[in-house]
Amino acid sequence: MTSYIDTPTKTLVTPENKTFAYRVIGTPATVPVIGLIHLSGNLDNWDPTVVDGLAQEHQLILPDYQGVGGSGGKAAQSIQGMAQEIREFIHALGLKQVDLFGFSMGGFVAQEVINQEPTLIRRALLTGTGPRGGQGIGDVTKISDRSLVKAIFTFKDVKTYLFFTRTANGKQQAAKFLTRIKARQTNRDRSIGWSAYRTQLKAINKWSTESAIDFSQLDLPVLVANGDHDAMVPTKPNSYNLAKAFKNSELVIYPDAGHAGVFQFNDEFVKKANDFLR
Repeated sequence: MTSYIDTPTKTLVTPENKTFAYRVIGTPATVPVIGLIHLSGNLDNWDPTVVDGLAQEHQLILPDYQGVGGSGGKAAQSIQGMAQEIREFIHALGLKQVDLFGFSMGGFVAQEVINQEPTLIRRALLTGTGPRGGQGIGDVTKISDRSLVKAIFTFKDVKTYLFFTRTANGKQQAAKFLTRIKARQTNRDRSIGWSAYRTQLKAINKWSTESAIDFSQLDLPVLVANGDHDAMVPTKPNSYNLAKAFKNSELVIYPDAGHAGVFQFNDEFVKKANDFLR
């Protein structure tokens, strides 16, 4: 199997005339996994170790949001709008049902996809994320801006501060993660523009003020996973409340780990996620 760092980028134009850049990896499947990335993320922000691990048993389809990377259009002004666009993308692929793997803001989008069209989703991995209106989610802009300034002055990638703990282990894991996501040498995706980034931040802020979604009537199996010290979407109470929102859910919390706990504990997460999806 081709590793994710060598997987070519494809494009798809939907009936709504929206162009999506995306990558496909793994064995063709009736129910593939749709990956939804974090705030400001593009196709190169997925941890290749996690993607390759999941692709050993499943097919993954990873799109850029509208207005990001190689996709066309403008960034949606709401999380609900992003979800609608992802649904259009899924239907344009001719898929009748999918699994979702949402990380961070991608977890917000995944929840809205489930809310808008629950029969489209078979299972969901919601990682580094929380429920609509969750505690502290409205602080993402403040936290991101503060960390960005710190990253500029320390000549470090901002994900060092946003995604990992500041323990010795956390710093070491951050360096390893950044090395992995920068391993692709050719045909890298375009970084998000400043306007699209601020639009996504505003969408998150708006989502943080809205009422929680009622998932209580769904039998959808959901795996919620996070680090125990998520600075962006506080683990307590968000991960716990999100797991409680679904009656058929499981919660996994990784120790001495932050927002990107599933990437820090990549081997453990891949095994858990493959078992869950299987």
